Amino acid sequence: MPDTHSNLLNEVRTLKEEIKQLKTRKKFGLVWEDKPEEVVELCKEKLPVLSEDKTRAIKGNNGPTNIFIEGDNYHALSVLNYTHQGKIDAIYIDPPYNTGARDWKYNNNYVDTSDSFRHSKWISFMYHRLLLARELLSKEGVICVTIDDNELPKLLLLMEEIFGEDKHLGTVVIRNNPKGRMTNKKFSLIHEYAVFFGKTSSSSIKKLPISPEDKTHNYQKAADGSWFLTVNLRKQGVDSTAYNKKGKLSERYFPIYFDPSNGQVSSVKKFEIEIWPVDQKGEKRIWRRGREAIDEMYSQGDLWVKQVSGKYQVYYKFRGGLEGQMPKSMWYDSKFSASEYGTNILDTIMGARETFQYPKSPYAVMESILAITNKKDAQILDFFAGSGTTAQAVIMLNKKDNGHRRFILCTNNENKIAEEVTYPRIKKVMEGVKGLEEITGAEANLRYLKTDFIDGIITDKNKKNLVNKSTEMLCLKEDCFDVVKKGQNFKIFNNNQGKNLGIIYDDTGIEPFKKEVQKLNKKVSTYVFSLDDSAREEEFEDIDSFVELRPIPTAILNVYRRIFK
Repeated sequence: MPDTHSNLLNEVRTLKEEIKQLKTRKKFGLVWEDKPEEVVELCKEKLPVLSEDKTRAIKGNNGPTNIFIEGDNYHALSVLNYTHQGKIDAIYIDPPYNTGARDWKYNNNYVDTSDSFRHSKWISFMYHRLLLARELLSKEGVICVTIDDNELPKLLLLMEEIFGEDKHLGTVVIRNNPKGRMTNKKFSLIHEYAVFFGKTSSSSIKKLPISPEDKTHNYQKAADGSWFLTVNLRKQGVDSTAYNKKGKLSERYFPIYFDPSNGQVSSVKKFEIEIWPVDQKGEKRIWRRGREAIDEMYSQGDLWVKQVSGKYQVYYKFRGGLEGQMPKSMWYDSKFSASEYGTNILDTIMGARETFQYPKSPYAVMESILAITNKKDAQILDFFAGSGTTAQAVIMLNKKDNGHRRFILCTNNENKIAEEVTYPRIKKVMEGVKGLEEITGAEANLRYLKTDFIDGIITDKNKKNLVNKSTEMLCLKEDCFDVVKKGQNFKIFNNNQGKNLGIIYDDTGIEPFKKEVQKLNKKVSTYVFSLDDSAREEEFEDIDSFVELRPIPTAILNVYRRIFK
């Protein structure tokens, strides 16, 4: 009888909870059945960490250090929430399109058209990852998600829920398959979509660079390599009249003096001929520049006078107009074709055919990155790395404009894709590929990391274990991977930018670490093992000018408590 009563009480509690959830259910928006996912549930018992496969590190120059993480992207994103929160400028991802073609697994089972929860599983899968990804973006950061018609409506609603409706910066149609994908009943598909959302109201789409050759105007190249357009100094159109609305004469309505015998020009009266900013109809206009700017432009050879239809006209070299233009919402250039510039390029790089199905064109990824950020030292994340197209796009961009962008790529190793496709492609692109010299070969480094786990129960013993396993996480956070000193329970690292990292794993490491720091005589970001929030500042008072102290593992655990709840 007691068991029956207990069961009845449990059923009542469950019913009350369901009623409560129904009352709080949204009236408008995306509603789905959140299907439990094994990789997410695992984090209730285990905490993700990183280990390095040093045999796959690519070193050799002073270029930027890039990161490749092998493992489930949910676990990788969890680690990055500690190492890179608010530091990522651009996220580009190409997630499963959920076409029902058995090309995507959920809980190690393929999801096909017969699965009645196909859409709910995909939404749950994306929801957990996008939540973590949002925290990684900088204040001005933007995420781009590519998708096709199968999940576009659901993705837009999901992104609005996570980022906010007002953060939608646009959806681009990309002609990625010019020949079309044949169907039985539907239109032949030649396109896919790129959906852009910003992190905050400070996020925006950036202007794309313009080549002078692409402009409809007649740009000319100067001797110093700059481009200019020949423009009449007399202003045209809006706000060009000599008198304002109150009838006051503008300060820019004045004569320019000219000596036709030697071509000299002056804004002050040195010569007899006066040239006024009066148009063909006799309307009084103003000059585009003031007196001092006119004299300076003439002295630099950027301003001159020539006769047009019997009248003297003043011209100058206009060097603007090439700052870029806002990208349009339809990209149809042939370079975005996945078959021509995705598959063919990948086949050439790998020296084999069909190592990966449907790779993106690196030019499409390049264009997306340029639309997101104009920073040449941007950090770019792709946690659905696939064949590694994003890595190639970043390398191509750096090669094109001498940038120092860095990428972080994440993928699992299902069917050995990480080992046999993604990593080899990155390595070949960095080293250079014969026949593709224009788009491969770069000064860059790579660190190959793998996800691992420790026991998630918070005890002093497990805290110590987390510190012992935190080396790669801290190296990733501080971008310092090269060991310069290894002692009893401490390590010191640096990078090619002169930054230093110290890790003290135990109390016995404090004193020998301090001696090495004094020898180093440089500032060191120092992580100290502590069972609480204290960084043991009192023990470093004698070298406080050399260390920036941070306690571990408390900061890591706080992040994990937040995201795993």
